[in-house]
Formats: sequence, C-alpha cells, structure tokens
Amino acid sequence: MTLDPAPRIVVLVPCYNEATTVARVVRDFRAALPLAEIHVFDNNSTDGTAEIAREAGAVVSFEERKGKGNVVRRMFADVEADLYVMVDGDATYDASAAPRLVAKAQEGGYDLVNVARIENGEKAYRLGHRFGNRLLTGLVGRVFGTRTVDMLSGYKLFSRRFVKSFPGTSSGFGIETEIMIHALELGIPIAEISAPYGERPEDSPSKLQTWRDGFIILRLIGQLVRRERPLEFFGMAAGVLVLASLLLGLPVVFEFMRTGLVPRLPTAVLASALMLSAMLSVAVGLILEAVTHSRRELKRLAYLAVLRRG
Repeated sequence: MTLDPAPRIVVLVPCYNEATTVARVVRDFRAALPLAEIHVFDNNSTDGTAEIAREAGAVVSFEERKGKGNVVRRMFADVEADLYVMVDGDATYDASAAPRLVAKAQEGGYDLVNVARIENGEKAYRLGHRFGNRLLTGLVGRVFGTRTVDMLSGYKLFSRRFVKSFPGTSSGFGIETEIMIHALELGIPIAEISAPYGERPEDSPSKLQTWRDGFIILRLIGQLVRRERPLEFFGMAAGVLVLASLLLGLPVVFEFMRTGLVPRLPTAVLASALMLSAMLSVAVGLILEAVTHSRRELKRLAYLAVLRRG
C-alpha cells in the first residue's frame, strides 16, 4: 500500500527518573524529526523529570501505574498519529537514526521497524544484558519465527494500525517481548535497521536488573507460548508425563508378565494416573489450539479494521 508522503509522526518517550537525560532526548529527536510531536510519559518520577521535559518542549503526560508496560499501553491509547517512534528516555539511543527509521517504514509499508543496537562504548551494553538478550531473542525466534536480532531494543517504530490493535497485557519490561510475539503471530510486515547504542551518563543509573528482569521475561515467554502455542506446550507436558509413566510402569508390567503378580500396586496406580494425565493434557492442548486459532483470527480482523494512514 502506498503511504502518505507526509504522515503525522510522534515520538513516545516512557520515563522514570530520567531528569539528567530527558531534555537531551527531547532536543535530539526534535532536531532529527522537526515536524514530529514529542510526548514524554512520566511514570511517577521523583526527580523532576516531567518539569524538565516540559521545559524542553515536550508534551508531558502521566501514568500512575508503575511499569513500562502500563506506560506503553497508556501511550498507545492516548496519542493519535500515523507513525509512532518509541524510544527510552535514557539518551542511549541514536536520535539521528530516526529519519532512516521513518523512511524504512514508508518505503516498505512496515507496521513494525525495530532498531538493533550496535554498541558504542565499553559500558553501553553490559555482558549479562547482552547474553540475556541473545538467549531470549533466540528462544522467541525458535518458537515464533526469527525476524529480529535484538528483540529487547527500546527503540522501535509502529504504524497506527499496529498501535491501535495491540492488546498489550504486560506491566513491566516484558512489553518488548509481547510486542514482538504479537507481531510474529499476526504475520504483519516487520523490518529492522541498526543504529549505535551509547553509554548511560554516569549520574543516570540503569533501572534494569539482569537476573530479575531476565526471569520476568522468560516467564512471560512461557506464558505466551502456552497461550499462543497451546498444542505444543501441552504436548510437551504430555510427553514428559508419558515418559514418567513408562519409567515407573514398565518394570511393574514386566514383573507381572514374569510372575503374574503386582507387588508394587501404588507404583502401578501412579503410572496409570500419569498416563491418564498425559492423555488429558493432549486433549486440553487440542481444545485450546482451536480457541487460540479463533482468537488469532479476531486479532487479525481488529488489526485490519484500523484505518491505515501515514
């Protein structure tokens, strides 16, 4: 579909205690995208982030529920535009890449363009974060399909169609994972560009905690696999149950065939219960697979129902 050559563009900046960097982010993106509106959404900051952002010329809004996912849902619901550039407020992402991001979306009619990070500095990307990102991106790619090398990047562009049909449920940093899996499941047009990723200023500590956030995202991936791939999820559970049933039950069967006796009745009952549980798990998977297919069709229809401009 041919896009309007002059779309309405907004820059969405979720912020929590980014007083030392938010003004720079606003200035840099205004210079990179002079016609774009800059919207800063403050998430209960206590360091004057909102006031500094307003003085820098941003439109400031507030979301009281703590967590980036809650902020993203609020931004998507409240702001009207044709193209949405979302970026973190820590001044680590390259604002000069924004015109290239917009051009990529317009040229290819993409609903999601991700910015893969290229480290620009020794402290830009901690080893634990880099390893965790690769692990989680690879896991999502194996289950849902590979379309990106940096799923957890906080720098993305969305079309209006994507933003207004995205049923986000995550409350925290798992929102990037949910965004990517939603896009992969619907099969919408996705692209990716690369851009430098710099170090945080010394007086701007990161809010990320490698292990805590990694486990949260890993748990979210498990929940999304169960929700979007129920037959595979419950099929794997059934396989484990069948294996356990055979390991426990086969010795009992062999003993019965040899002696005609069942000396370990509790083990025989447990093995039978595990096999029945495996059969039940497969049945649940089949039922939920049909439900998921219908739900996916409804999400696709909601996506197509949004008027695409930009």
